[in-house]
Amino acid sequence: SQTSLAPAVPPPFLLFGVPPGLEYLTQVGPILLSGYETNNQYEIKNSIGQEIYHVKEESDCLIRNLFGPAHGFKMHIKDSMDQEVIQLHRPMRCFLQEIEVQAPPGVIIGYVKQEWSFLPKFTILGPNYEELLKIQGPLFPFFRCDDVDFEVKGIIGEQSVGRITKQQSGLLKSCITDASNFCIQFPLDLDVKMKAVLLGACLLIFLLSLFFSSRNRI
Repeated sequence: SQTSLAPAVPPPFLLFGVPPGLEYLTQVGPILLSGYETNNQYEIKNSIGQEIYHVKEESDCLIRNLFGPAHGFKMHIKDSMDQEVIQLHRPMRCFLQEIEVQAPPGVIIGYVKQEWSFLPKFTILGPNYEELLKIQGPLFPFFRCDDVDFEVKGIIGEQSVGRITKQQSGLLKSCITDASNFCIQFPLDLDVKMKAVLLGACLLIFLLSLFFSSRNRI
């Protein structure tokens, strides 16, 4: 099994109005997502390498291999106390992926919807399907050898409010050894539920990256 290079963060204090377990997200700046293709488990760490959450995918192995990024799944995101704090649901789709984000499990806080475009584009939606943020990446992002940024922008004015970076080098890389790395950056004062939904978006982009990179090695 994989071990963290730094101890997990201690249990957080409860905060009024924050879904249980998301208290960590009110305190962190950049966070790093890393994954291991062999067991479909992922780690979410802060900038000093402490594990904030552990993610495990629930899906059928045969379906994963047959349908690649189109396969449906349920993601269980647990904190350092092994309590499930976020749950992601994605139905099987061949095109235009969509993820439902629940925090705590059973309570929908938003969606991530892939848009039809030559460039990779995603929309962050609220629980009532209202558009809140946009994410856009460059052309052919999973076939490049340098760092790749997916910009997170507001709906009105398209002002940048953060980014999701597929890392090849640089900040935080030393935290991880044999994993693919994605760094997500957002304002510290961004609504904590939106941070959780952006985490779902990062996981979706991450899985698409794993699929295309594995095909590129064949």
